[in-house]
Parts: sequence; structure tokens; C-alpha cells
Amino acid sequence: MIASLTLFAPAKAQERVDVALVLAVDVSRSMSIDELRIQREGYAAAIASPEVVRAIGQGAYRRIAVTLFEWANDSHAREIVGWTVIESQADANAVAEVLLASHSIGQRRTSISGAIGHAAGLLEVVPFEADRRVIDVSGDGPNNQGIPVAEARDAAISKGITINGLPMMTRGGSGQQFHIDDLDRYYTKCVIGGPGAFMVPVNDWDQFAEAVRRKLVMEIGRMADWEPRVVPAQFLLEEPYDCLIGEKIWQQRGWQFDDFDR
Repeated sequence: MIASLTLFAPAKAQERVDVALVLAVDVSRSMSIDELRIQREGYAAAIASPEVVRAIGQGAYRRIAVTLFEWANDSHAREIVGWTVIESQADANAVAEVLLASHSIGQRRTSISGAIGHAAGLLEVVPFEADRRVIDVSGDGPNNQGIPVAEARDAAISKGITINGLPMMTRGGSGQQFHIDDLDRYYTKCVIGGPGAFMVPVNDWDQFAEAVRRKLVMEIGRMADWEPRVVPAQFLLEEPYDCLIGEKIWQQRGWQFDDFDR
């Protein structure tokens, strides 16, 4: 399901931008109505912040391209802001106004892999020449539907896309039994990847807008001249991480919530 509230004129084809950024925002039903509102308002405040606009102005082309969609299960991708160029405070304010003009609607299940796949598809047809292509995916739980998340991540990385994460280490809404305590580690091991990939955890909803703002500043200005660095090999004994933990939790507990269907 795709629904667009874009209010911007189409950008000129092949326009150069510093980064093409897809914001993939979780609206699974494990989040409460209040949390969905805070999330939408947080993205609006962060995008329109002077710090983000300043970071955009420091790029080679002084402009970025942004699109934002909300996701839940692997068949739900609701476009809120279509591909839009931001190069001024007025542009950023206009995107924020679009975000505040409607409200988020919670949907069933959690398919991070579906979100990554949809975002990668948007970057394949982005109508700009971008030095970097980045997916910024937020979420408050592990993948529990669709293809394995690591498979989707690896497919996107193979196309030269970087995936950054915003794991929400919060407890609200319904479906708390599907949360995991180490969601930040899950995102590090299973979700993010590509040149300069990073994640910024959110531990409290009061931190949300600030976390998004910091993350956007880092993504916009991060490693424009990134080059792989040679790191001496080290032996690190560490338990392998189970990237299918969300699917396994659903198999164990999901039958109890067929009507809820997180």
C-alpha cells in the first residue's frame, strides 16, 4: 500500500546531490499511538533543525535528496514524503510541514527486511546523481516476517548502499513480549552495513528528536571521502548472533496473538 502526501514539484533529472537518503520509519503495532505521534514529530523537528540544514550546506553540492516512508509488514510501505531536494531552511521546513500534516497508522507485524528491500528499490530509481546512497531504518523490535533480515541487508550492501540504524530501546504499546533487550546489538550484527555504517540507539522517547537530529547530521556529513582502512587482524572469541531471533520468538508466541498480529 503506497499513499503519498508529497507537496513538492518534481526535481530536475540527474541533479547532483551529496546523498540520497531513504528514511524508513517503523509503525508496527508494538508502538502506542502516543509513540507514533512522538516519532512523527521527532522526524519533523530533526529535519527542520538548523544543525541539519547547516550540515547540508557544508556538502560539496550543498543539497541532499530525501524520501520517507512508514513500514510494518513486508507488504506495507506508506510513502509520506516522495523524493525531495533539501538545500535551504525553507526546503527543510516544507518537509516538516508534510510530516505534521497527517498522522501515523499502526500496522501488523515487523519486517525490517521488507523495509530494506523497499528502500533499496527507491534508491535504484532515485532521480538524482548521488555521491552516496543511504537507508536509515528505525525500529523497536527484531524482524519477524518476510525474508531473513541479513539476506536483505547483504543484497542492499552489494549494490553499494549503506544501511544505518535507529533501534528504539523503548517499552510501550502492545506486544512487549516480542521485544529483545539487546536490540542495539541486533541492529549492529544483523541490520546495518556498508561503508561507514553506524547505529544510534534511542533509550527513552524524550531522546528521540535529538537522536534523529544527531543521526541525520552524521549521515549527511559522514565520510564523504570514505576509504577502506587496513585494520590488523585480531582474534576475537564471540558467540555468533542469531539474526533469526525475531522469527523464532514469533513462532513460539505469535499464535497467542492471531487477532493482534503484531
